[in-house]
Amino acid sequence: MNHAPANDITLRFDCSGVDWEQACTIFERAPLGTRKPDRLRTTFENSALVCFAWHGGRTVGLARALSDHVVQSVIYDLCMLPEYQGSGLGTRMMRAMLDRLETPNVQLHSVPGKEGFYERLGFCVMRTAMLLSADPEDMRRKGYIR
Repeated sequence: MNHAPANDITLRFDCSGVDWEQACTIFERAPLGTRKPDRLRTTFENSALVCFAWHGGRTVGLARALSDHVVQSVIYDLCMLPEYQGSGLGTRMMRAMLDRLETPNVQLHSVPGKEGFYERLGFCVMRTAMLLSADPEDMRRKGYIR
């Protein structure tokens, strides 16, 4: 794999200049499923905090968070191209997000099997999280719910 050093990558916290087709490709290659460009753009523009990793003029990673800016925040969609996974970029992006959220409680949804990454950042597995999903069977297949 071509691991670019995380410090050669610029983090930006706005949606300007993002190629949403390319962002959808990142989700597919991560692999975190298929997204539609207009819908993905809207979810990021409506988020309290966004983080984009740029390398060589292109987006290579992205994340977003919702927040009440007082007590609770939730991080969603941390993902990057596979060739950047394992380079320290995910840790750098998460720390940058946590520094900017400034709420005492931050939750997130992890891809099954990636919990250890978040535990190394201080996150604890919750026993009481619940989900009401439009497609619970799909969520079961993916390992998110019982």
